[in-house]
Amino acid sequence: MADPALPDGDGARVSLAELALLGSVFVVAACGLVYELAAGALASYLLGDSILQFSTVIGTYLFAMGIGSWLSRYVVRQLIAVFLRVELLVGVVGGLMPMALFLANSTLPIGAVAPFRALLYGCVLLIGILVGLEIPLVMRILKRHFAQRYALKDLVSEVLTFDYLGALAVSLAFPLLLVPHLGVVRTGVLFGLMNAAVAVWCLWLFRTEVRAWRSHVAASVLVIVLLLGAMVGAAPLTSWAEDRFYGEGVVLRQDTPYQRIVVTQGSGGTRLYLNGNLQFASRDEYRYHEALVHPAMAAHGAPRRVLVLGGGDGMAVREILRYPSVQSVTLVELDPAMTQLFRRDERLVSLNQRALLSNRVKVINADAFTWLSEHDEVFDVIVVDFPDPTNHSIGKLYTTTFYALLDQHLAASGYAVIQTTSPLIARKSFWTVVSTLEAVGLQTTPYHAHVPSFGEWGFVMAHHRPWRVPVQLPDGLRFLSLDGIEPLLNFPPDMARVNAEPNRLSSQVLVQTFEAEWGRVHQ
Repeated sequence: MADPALPDGDGARVSLAELALLGSVFVVAACGLVYELAAGALASYLLGDSILQFSTVIGTYLFAMGIGSWLSRYVVRQLIAVFLRVELLVGVVGGLMPMALFLANSTLPIGAVAPFRALLYGCVLLIGILVGLEIPLVMRILKRHFAQRYALKDLVSEVLTFDYLGALAVSLAFPLLLVPHLGVVRTGVLFGLMNAAVAVWCLWLFRTEVRAWRSHVAASVLVIVLLLGAMVGAAPLTSWAEDRFYGEGVVLRQDTPYQRIVVTQGSGGTRLYLNGNLQFASRDEYRYHEALVHPAMAAHGAPRRVLVLGGGDGMAVREILRYPSVQSVTLVELDPAMTQLFRRDERLVSLNQRALLSNRVKVINADAFTWLSEHDEVFDVIVVDFPDPTNHSIGKLYTTTFYALLDQHLAASGYAVIQTTSPLIARKSFWTVVSTLEAVGLQTTPYHAHVPSFGEWGFVMAHHRPWRVPVQLPDGLRFLSLDGIEPLLNFPPDMARVNAEPNRLSSQVLVQTFEAEWGRVHQ
């Protein structure tokens, strides 16, 4: 039997119910997009390649919404009751999905990607189907109860207006407010509660029409209690999961618009992880940073102006400041949270020896690609310390386009040095970077060093004048010595040069090559 219409004479009630349903469209759209963004963000954090993850998540979600819209035609009775149940289901599944994915990543065996993907896309598919059901149901409820107010064109126009406004609001709030202040897990729970609130609001407004009203009230209370419990337990559960995943005590965790930052301390010292990937371990980071900085700095002789791209931890800057000739260091780091942490947190400031607080250092929080495009300063030495090219947004910083920009900022007698992944594990990726630098007219000097936390690691110097082995190094180095530099230039057969095409912005072959080579390690 179809839902009875609200009494025509109850103008105030009609207006309130109408507003509630249109408002629910706004909330439904916002919640659905949050779940989609949360799934894409977590997939990018945990699986890498953000373009692939977001594309497949969005595609699956939209496909599922189409299924939900198609299924809505078979809902012919008790429209409001079905809408309430769908809201509660979306609230539970969507609200708890980020927590479930986070826990699965921490508890599944290392390398067990298939079960994680199954859970991820199963959740996305179910949420998409439920969200696809919501909008057609709301439109039919509005049409049934307020037929005298809406022609079909007006109904569709109003519903889609609220739908798109909700999507706009969340697309801005998710990266700028929600993730930095709540994190992905609690953001998911918060919007699950919003779905449940829509169900409760509509249940109250249409209480005379919903069959088994007490059962719906009980279900609503159960869902809200479950989600409130998840909100309260989100922090300890996240802490437990990360402690389990990282294998030692997590002392700092922070979500930013760009990445998840985790710092651990244990028997191996202090470690920094970005999106789950190790960036340094305090017990051997000196080997990495001395190898990165000093072959270029010492060979120059008397560098005065130095540019550092990436390296927001300040470790490379620490090594640069060993040179009295250096007058200024410009550090360009995308994420302000990184430079703030390594300026203010004493546990981290002690590692870079307060380098970012030096009056010789200028910190700029900006995208390196954009910053190079908009400025014209020239530097004696440029140190490029970006994360590995795990996705296209980072991969653009390893392209011919980027290196041509870099060359414009390098003095004629200057040297640039780029961290360039492992020539042993990712051999073709390493030589792809070399080929890319050479494609823009730069000479290259590739070399490698052993860093226990990473294994064999590679670097490439780029320059116009020939590079010569330095005749002097700063005092106090723990790894690099004058006699030890030349052996770093020798590549054994298993790391020797292979043919590799340059990495161009239009193709980004490096991202696929890198993923394939490192993927074999985790199989």
